[in-house]
Amino acid sequence: MKDLVRMRTSLKEETERILNEQIKMEAHSSAIYLSMAAWCDRNGFDYSAGYFYKQAEEERSHMLKIFKYVSDLGGTAVSPEVTNVPQEFEGFRDVFELALQQEIAVTNSINRIVATARQLNDFATDQFMQWFVQEQIEEEYVARRAVELFDVIGEEGVGRYMIDKAIPKITYGEAAE
Repeated sequence: MKDLVRMRTSLKEETERILNEQIKMEAHSSAIYLSMAAWCDRNGFDYSAGYFYKQAEEERSHMLKIFKYVSDLGGTAVSPEVTNVPQEFEGFRDVFELALQQEIAVTNSINRIVATARQLNDFATDQFMQWFVQEQIEEEYVARRAVELFDVIGEEGVGRYMIDKAIPKITYGEAAE
């Protein structure tokens, strides 16, 4: 029966496996961003909390997009178990540095999926993943700019407040208002 089902899908087993790994990574990213939002809320960084709540929702939507793709192609999309989500962070800057590290890891994973799809001549998955390639350019840019605010503004005095207030204004490809 498994062979018959596999014949009805163009999704190769290796592609399905790495896409399910990405589903888990997106779910984990969403959970980490949610934890960051809660930490920012607890520590009085309201604008940053709003940013991280939005990021958590966005990562979940990425997870669902990949999940549906796997399902639509007749594969088995696996609902991931999310563990090892930190609830506390060393400080305000550390939250944003971890967010940047997280985005770089996601970019590397997306690139591995594209490379694998190309190696397997899986043109549909290659094409599908191009949206994520473009999305990661924006995600990394915004995360990098957020970390740079700590160097430009500094955390002394009202610095943290100014950084927190500037976070929602960081955009990619358009002027901040």
